[in-house]
Amino acid sequence: MTRRHVVVAGAGPAGLAAAHAALAAGARVTLVDSAEQPGGQYHRMPPEAYAEHPGTLRHGRAAFLRRRHRVLTHPRCRWLPETSVWALERTGPGDGAPAAGTPAGGGFGPPPRVHLLCGGPADGAGRARRTLDADALVLATGAHDRVLPFPGWELPGVCTAGAAQALVKGERLVIGDRVVVAGSGPFLLAVAASLLEAGAGVREVLEAGTFPALGRNWLDRPWELAAQLGKTAELGRGAAALVRHRVTYRLGRAVVEARGDGRVEEVVTARLRPDWSVVAGTERTVPVDALCVGHGFTPRLELPLAAGCTVRGAPDGTGGGAGPFVVVDGEQRTSVPGVFAAGEITGIAGAPAARAEGAVAGWAAAGGDRAVPALRVLRRSRDEGFARRLARAHPIGAGWPGWLRRDTIVCRCEETDYGTLCAAFDDAAQAAPRVAKLSTRAGLGPCQARVCGPTVAELRARLGDAGSTGRGTDAERPEHAPHRRPLAQPLRLGELAAASEPFAVPEDPSDPTDPTDQR
Repeated sequence: MTRRHVVVAGAGPAGLAAAHAALAAGARVTLVDSAEQPGGQYHRMPPEAYAEHPGTLRHGRAAFLRRRHRVLTHPRCRWLPETSVWALERTGPGDGAPAAGTPAGGGFGPPPRVHLLCGGPADGAGRARRTLDADALVLATGAHDRVLPFPGWELPGVCTAGAAQALVKGERLVIGDRVVVAGSGPFLLAVAASLLEAGAGVREVLEAGTFPALGRNWLDRPWELAAQLGKTAELGRGAAALVRHRVTYRLGRAVVEARGDGRVEEVVTARLRPDWSVVAGTERTVPVDALCVGHGFTPRLELPLAAGCTVRGAPDGTGGGAGPFVVVDGEQRTSVPGVFAAGEITGIAGAPAARAEGAVAGWAAAGGDRAVPALRVLRRSRDEGFARRLARAHPIGAGWPGWLRRDTIVCRCEETDYGTLCAAFDDAAQAAPRVAKLSTRAGLGPCQARVCGPTVAELRARLGDAGSTGRGTDAERPEHAPHRRPLAQPLRLGELAAASEPFAVPEDPSDPTDPTDQR
């Protein structure tokens, strides 16, 4: 019997579930992640040398540990930690441009060849170049925080909400004693709860969305949320933590400026209109020593775009948690034969939905029986409606550029300010995306536009008079998206020039186990 070889890129909730399901279907699995341990941000763990913590910072830890043990100790699984996928090479005849707007739903041909850098962190030396050829590729690369710029956001002590939570989960460190958590989305509650449990002093939590928008989308047809009781309970725990610690939660308010001498010392908050424009005269100053900010998430689309997968844009043009995302069918197949996608790159819906998507993708990638009853339960658990509801409830308001001043830094890597971008977008000779990038250097720094790229594209679409010149539409085309780059991860010139060796695919005669068991 020849077993299918499934490569899973990403070992967060979706990737780990995909690996587990593919093994259950009888496949050989190679699981790749740039971190030392599986789990992603959601299940980030402190080093094993740390003593056990009695708290509940790691929700669902027991189930995750069981799944991790089953995958990593399985004889047909090869685990590659501290390994980066830096490129996907289209090798098969079916790897051409996909049909516009729809997944292949079938199709034949091998997935792209996977190029790896193995044996160290992303900025380490001595990494080896390897390649992997597989029968199927599951992309579960997740998402990262999106932060809108405002005056002073580049000050030390200002960090993303995800970074603050990572320090708590992974290192048991708090970023300050007087912390404000601000932005938009239910993730703010989870971050504030983690900080409080770790001993930080959270002054207040500021949600930019206004009550009418939140109520209209979260309270509409509440019975549809019955399938997501786990998410509701998790949000309830976060809200209860704020109540216990007497932390104020304010709707329709945002941090519009951070101030300090060498580091953040105070923030200016203001009440917002539904479009996120500032209500004059409502500004107030809050002394802080740290600020955590997050305005939704940006899916990590470098690998899907490199593979040639079709992506869909934001359905309402608001950005934020509304896209762009990879288009998939009912089995998580993308428009590229042999390539599957799961988790946040297909829609922001939380860890339970990501696990369900990963299990469906892994089972299908391994060629598992489509009639398995458990698959029906998993497909219902994906709940695309929750992702759409989340995007509608927490869109990014069109008025946020009003927070900016001409000297506000937009690209922190290259210190490109808002005034420089406005001048480039107003000049027809500089307005094209690539020309603007070269003239302003926005997006050319170490992060390669991962942080500022969506913001610059949105500003260009709004300031470039797309309706009369057509210039703004280019920024939304996939080939001009900030996620598209020939090299998905940074690598040294020496690594690029080094010879690459293929990974051998080990054979193992072990039998399939319990399919799609996600306990």
